[in-house]
Amino acid sequence: QLVESGGGLVQAGGSLRLSCGASGFSLRDYAVGWFRQAPGEDYEEVSCLSVRGDKTYYAPSVQGRFTISRDNAKNMVFLQMNNLDPVDTAVYTCAALGGISTPEAMCLIGRQGMDYWGKGTPVTVSS
Repeated sequence: QLVESGGGLVQAGGSLRLSCGASGFSLRDYAVGWFRQAPGEDYEEVSCLSVRGDKTYYAPSVQGRFTISRDNAKNMVFLQMNNLDPVDTAVYTCAALGGISTPEAMCLIGRQGMDYWGKGTPVTVSS
C-alpha cells in the first residue's frame, strides 16, 4: 500500500513537502506519480517520475513550482511544492505503476490504470 503524509494548511506563496511511503512491495520496480483532486473536481495529474528517476513529467500548472523525487532505498516518493497558490488546494494522492515506458504516459493514464493508489493527504492553501 501507499501512505501519504505532509499535507496541511499553508498560506499562498508558502511551501510544503509531501511524502509517500510504500509497504508490501518495492517502489524501485515502478514509475511513481502524484495526482490531486480539488473539491468538486475530477482527479488530475500533477507529476510523474520514471523508474530510474531520470525522467519527469509535470502538469503545466505546476511546472517550475513542484519537484518530484524518489528514494528507492527508503521506498519513498516526495513532492516538493513551492510558491503555492489557492488553486493548488486539493487532496494529493501518490500512485505507482509498473511496465510503463514514460512518466508522461503514466500521468496521462489516470487513476484507473494505476497498480497502487494511496488514500491521499489534504493540502489547503489560503489567500
